[in-house]
Amino acid sequence: MPGRQATNLVTMTAEPSLSLAEWVVLAVVAEKPTHGFPIARLLAGDGELGRIWQVPRPIVYRAISRLAESHLIAEDGNEAGRGPQRTIYAVTAAGQDAVDGWLDTPVDHFRDVRSRLLMKLALLQRRGTDPTGLLRRQRDVLAPIAAAMAAERPAPEGFEATLLAWRRANATAAISFLADVTPPA
Repeated sequence: MPGRQATNLVTMTAEPSLSLAEWVVLAVVAEKPTHGFPIARLLAGDGELGRIWQVPRPIVYRAISRLAESHLIAEDGNEAGRGPQRTIYAVTAAGQDAVDGWLDTPVDHFRDVRSRLLMKLALLQRRGTDPTGLLRRQRDVLAPIAAAMAAERPAPEGFEATLLAWRRANATAAISFLADVTPPA
């Protein structure tokens, strides 16, 4: 979670502190053992996941290194073929637990709906997992924040007023989006 620091990257009590790119790479490796090239293709601008959040190839490989150093993924053999030998990585038990928890956790801020929540929804769909529970919990997290924003007095003139208008519009759009994609109870 943002702002939470841990002495170890992976602890028994805290979710690993990973960037969005690292979470996505971990989730893709958790789907099945793979190497960096197919992950980089998925996260390219025209890739299935790159349409949501593009990650340049060097960042994908840096994420793989960091995840391996953190014992969230491990080498699982090599793929022979033309060109350099490709190292296959598989998720570890700690990595599987971490990614399962991350995919099931709502985002804390409206600003993360466009990137983190949409990516979680895409990854859950790739897994064949029903996102309804996550969507309902997400609505429960963001609805009180939206209500508080709507109740705020208008900001003074200038940029503060502009910022409040932007935040209110984003909150309204996110709540509407959640209503549109969450199946009825």
